[in-house]
Amino acid sequence: MKFQKDNIITIVIDDMGVDGEGIGKIDGFTFFVKDAVIGDEVEAKIMKVKKGYAYARLMKIVTPSPKRTEPRCPYHRQCGGCQIQALDYKCQLLFKENKVKNNLNRIGGFPMELLDQCMEPIVGMEDAYHYRNKAQFPVGTDKNGETITGFYAGRTHVIIPNMDCALGVQENKEILECILGFMRKYKIAPYSESSGEGLVRHILIRKGFSSGEIMVCVVLNSERLPHSDKLVEMLCRIKGMTSISININKEKTNVIMGGTCRTLWGTDTITDVIHFRNKDRISLGEDHYTADDGITFAISPLSFYQVNPIQTEKLYSLVLDYAGLTGSETVWDLYCGIGTISLFMAKRAGQVHGIEIVDQAIIDAWENAKRNKIDNVRFYVGKVEEVLPALYEREGIHADVICVDPPRKGCDTSCLETIVKMSPKRIVYVSCDSATLARDLKYLCGYGYELRCVRAVDMFPQTVHVETVVKLSLKKDTPKIEVTMEPSAESNYTPTEKATYGKIKEYVKEKHGLNVSSLYIGQIKEKCGLDKRDNYNLPKSENAKVPKCPPDKEAAIMDAFRHFGMI
Repeated sequence: MKFQKDNIITIVIDDMGVDGEGIGKIDGFTFFVKDAVIGDEVEAKIMKVKKGYAYARLMKIVTPSPKRTEPRCPYHRQCGGCQIQALDYKCQLLFKENKVKNNLNRIGGFPMELLDQCMEPIVGMEDAYHYRNKAQFPVGTDKNGETITGFYAGRTHVIIPNMDCALGVQENKEILECILGFMRKYKIAPYSESSGEGLVRHILIRKGFSSGEIMVCVVLNSERLPHSDKLVEMLCRIKGMTSISININKEKTNVIMGGTCRTLWGTDTITDVIHFRNKDRISLGEDHYTADDGITFAISPLSFYQVNPIQTEKLYSLVLDYAGLTGSETVWDLYCGIGTISLFMAKRAGQVHGIEIVDQAIIDAWENAKRNKIDNVRFYVGKVEEVLPALYEREGIHADVICVDPPRKGCDTSCLETIVKMSPKRIVYVSCDSATLARDLKYLCGYGYELRCVRAVDMFPQTVHVETVVKLSLKKDTPKIEVTMEPSAESNYTPTEKATYGKIKEYVKEKHGLNVSSLYIGQIKEKCGLDKRDNYNLPKSENAKVPKCPPDKEAAIMDAFRHFGMI
């Protein structure tokens, strides 16, 4: 039978793809049907035909699957953010567990028999909704010119009006209604991507689940927000409001946030606490527990912080369990972000070192370490694939345990090579993409490591995304492995070079054309957890106002710190 575009077909869905699409066959010809779930019989319209397969759009459910459930959100198909909201939650967990297992088998080459032994049950949630502590809402206009906010339709920049996302916190709707009302009252125009005109681009909302503190940040196409005092007055009526700020992004770009934030009211950050869980508390659906301990984090508008704090506690506690720390180990945390895993490890290890490319994340990491009175950590700014080899080649660093939590693309080859050369007893790999995870595990297990434990964690219910934590152990009979490798020629990382305040000032002046004071250098050293001269941060009188280092000078000083190997 020949299939053509726009044909209407009736098909039974007998499988699901990695992106949550339903899969069915007619006369051996495969169809991918978005929004259909396994077990459905559906009518679908063919949208695109390829050799041997085609894509089709769900038109009608003829016979619903017993695995289908009624979605809470009426916009879930349009939005595309919750690809499998129509699938029963237990079936979602099974889908994700199988996704991880199949990738480890097909891409990593690990036998199913081994995976059956190593894989532990997926860690799910008791309530798989309202788990997101962060949401970013684009602002625009509808066809009638009315100001709206919501979410982009899948693979477009068309805004679907929706102020009450089923995954977000209940305060989101009240905050958004408040801001849109303010914009209409004072005739403040939303940003237009096509013309580059208008003022309000996005609205960022964050909430600390443990603290109840709420942050609102309005992203602007300008340096200032007219009548901002009136907006502050309106928002302050909302229970839990702690921080109100603006973010300046005047670039014609798809990037949501600009580099500069200015606080209008309240604090620059909100706080949240992540608790440890005992091993027997890292379980499916068990969200009530007695905490052993916890780490307090300060979160700014630009900070990276896991969006599901309930599952984050389970994820990081699982990482700790797999690391097997006894109190004396040296741990390296690669791609450490704001130091969440590093600080967890530091409570149970001898010394922890973290590496992260984002300057602000490292500043946050140092501040979080200070806030929690943790002094057995050190953080380095730079690319992991440059900093780690440089430290190994020049200083001969070692590790008992290495934790990696890379971006979706996985670890760089030079990073993997250095890990192998360092020969830690255990590697804990945290992954947001089980395909690149499988590739990297195949490499590591080819150089003397063996797969011991694998566990998926459902950080993003209703979506196809899944986190995975893996424990690797060095085989006892494995000799120290040598891998030929040279540090990147482009890397200027020199960990042993030192600098005085004078040299830092000279470097900043020569490279950036800026004059920076010892006071500013001292402030940034304090942010980074570096030793400083005490008198540089002390006011001359009790009531004196101490100027805060401007963002451009902070960035220049951070560049100098990297140049001299201070971070």
